[in-house]
Amino acid sequence: MAEPFSWVPTGINTDVPSAARVYDFLLGGGHNFASDRMVGEKVLQVLKDGRAIASSNRSFMRRAVLLMMEQGITQFLDLGSGIPTVGNVHEIVQQENPDARVVYVDYDEVAVSHSQLILEGNDNAGVVQADMCRPDDVLSDPVVKDLIDFSKPVGLLMVAVLHFVSDEKGPAEVVARYRDAMPAGSLIALSHLTADFKPQEMGAVVEAMKHSRDPMYFRSHADFEPMFAGMEVLQPGVVAAPKWHPELGPAGEGGPEDVYVGVGRKL
Repeated sequence: MAEPFSWVPTGINTDVPSAARVYDFLLGGGHNFASDRMVGEKVLQVLKDGRAIASSNRSFMRRAVLLMMEQGITQFLDLGSGIPTVGNVHEIVQQENPDARVVYVDYDEVAVSHSQLILEGNDNAGVVQADMCRPDDVLSDPVVKDLIDFSKPVGLLMVAVLHFVSDEKGPAEVVARYRDAMPAGSLIALSHLTADFKPQEMGAVVEAMKHSRDPMYFRSHADFEPMFAGMEVLQPGVVAAPKWHPELGPAGEGGPEDVYVGVGRKL
């Protein structure tokens, strides 16, 4: 039975936790249910710096967007965008350029519902409910086609989502299909959780997330780096999040290194 909030879509089963809402919980948000908080607490029991890792991922997104803006990008496609919290992509870019355009894509009903609420009246931002692992569905959506001009460079964000894509779905192939659809000069930001540094703790996180509808698949640096195939990887390369342009914002130097990140340019 749905909890009585305006942002809860009719008919949603709040007893089934989702990655978007667990992530919202870890970031300190309020758009999550008891089932999500239960999984989130299990994650924190085995991964003491779980909130810091989530924050590090979020901060990388902000730094990547700032760098994209410096490179002249004015339109952004945020895949697996999750539940909006303070410092969303449209807030970052439209504060600097009110004409900048942003499309959020997520398959989680609560994420989409809440995004629609906060984007009311914003003609330069939209949201699409779709599975990012189906690029043709995403790229052909009327909202995407209306707001994104694919004759000009795009800022494509796949932040904290690829570790929810199983090997069977081919995360590298999914990235490649979006890369191929982007015009030359587009910038693509990727991040991915890893068990390289905390194998035991991250193994326990995988177990905890098996009880959600979004199981997790942590990958090594050697598995993640090839996802940038066909791109020019910007400096400092594919690195742990704290080492990626810490001068652009907080959660840089000194943060947890359990997230690999990078930004590539479509050639």
